[in-house]
Amino acid sequence: MACHGTSRFFSALSAFSALSAVNVAAPRPAAAALQQDTATYGCVICHADKRRAFQLGAHAERGIRCDNCHGGNPRAFEVRTAHVGRFVGRPTRIGVAQLCASCHSDPDRMRQYGLPAGQLAELRTSRHGRLLFAGNTDVPTCTDCHDAHTILPPEDARSNVYPTNIPATCARCHEDRQLMAKYGLATGQLAEFRSGAHGVALFGHRNFAAPTCVGCHGSHAALPPRVTEIVHVCDRCHAELGRALYRGPHGRPALSGRLPGCLGCHTNHATERVPPDRIAATCTRCHQPESPAVRRGEEIQQRVVQAAEALRAAGAAIEGLVRAGRPVTDERFRYQTALTSYRQIAEVQHSLDLEVLDELALKVGSISRAIRSTEETAAEQRWEHKLILIPVWFLVLSALVLVRFKLSELKRRGE
Repeated sequence: MACHGTSRFFSALSAFSALSAVNVAAPRPAAAALQQDTATYGCVICHADKRRAFQLGAHAERGIRCDNCHGGNPRAFEVRTAHVGRFVGRPTRIGVAQLCASCHSDPDRMRQYGLPAGQLAELRTSRHGRLLFAGNTDVPTCTDCHDAHTILPPEDARSNVYPTNIPATCARCHEDRQLMAKYGLATGQLAEFRSGAHGVALFGHRNFAAPTCVGCHGSHAALPPRVTEIVHVCDRCHAELGRALYRGPHGRPALSGRLPGCLGCHTNHATERVPPDRIAATCTRCHQPESPAVRRGEEIQQRVVQAAEALRAAGAAIEGLVRAGRPVTDERFRYQTALTSYRQIAEVQHSLDLEVLDELALKVGSISRAIRSTEETAAEQRWEHKLILIPVWFLVLSALVLVRFKLSELKRRGE
């Protein structure tokens, strides 16, 4: 019922019973599919290299064989008799897309694997697809991204569409300056992406929730977001930031296209975080200096910088307590509370709500002062302990001097 649904369970059960009574060719088991014998399958006599590549992919595991894509007579052992019928040697680029779609556009066939069936329709809507079906041979077809024979699932780290491999797959074309010059497109996006917040999260921290190229542009329906779509694309991940932006004065201009959404303050591929001390300068990209909007930006910057400094000072105080051998469990818990409030500041600043920013900044500052007060008290106690040790050391040194004098006296007397 989890697979068929309660309302369709009995009809599915009867259909299965009827199907089992029919002589239907079941898919070949994976082990059998990988053991194509030259005594029964003639294609591999000439195409042994393709066989080895094909056996690594997902299609071989599903019982798909050469003739399913290329046609011909696989039981023949001579080229003349093998390349007959609907034989297709190397499909055209459009033919590749149509060939893949002959299976992958069949919802009934794809549902058992949990795969979507609309990739060809999506491809036709993309810039790649429109050029491809117009006869342009520069744009990629299915096998340029997925390989022709070694087709691996996306979760396989060897796949071209594994998350950390997708940027390099796209860069095969989009870093080709000569090719991109024909279409007036810039190169260098891969380096920008790697240096940006998304690239650092993906490559540095192996955070696969971070978007790759397809996260923003789409995979088969690859297109750059329109100006009015940018906010919607970004808030698929940054939902709270999107809602804050909608509440503020930038919301309506972004949705209407008068403002380039998130790209008004951030860049697309580099996706840098705006430093706290650069908030007001960022406002001047659109607003005149000394304007009310820039003054609001300066006020926001002041609060964010103060909160950032308070958070830094609290972290330094905890490090001081650790070096002094003091327990810091409570202080670390307070610090996490302050860090949460500081991250909320990054959210609220998109709405430009100074009242809420004041509350959060005061909370961060209050927690920071409490942590620093604990560290200062501990430092004072350390100095008190050192001061107490001064008379102790004085007495010890005095005793040592007296002992020395006594020993000298005894030595003079020969005792």
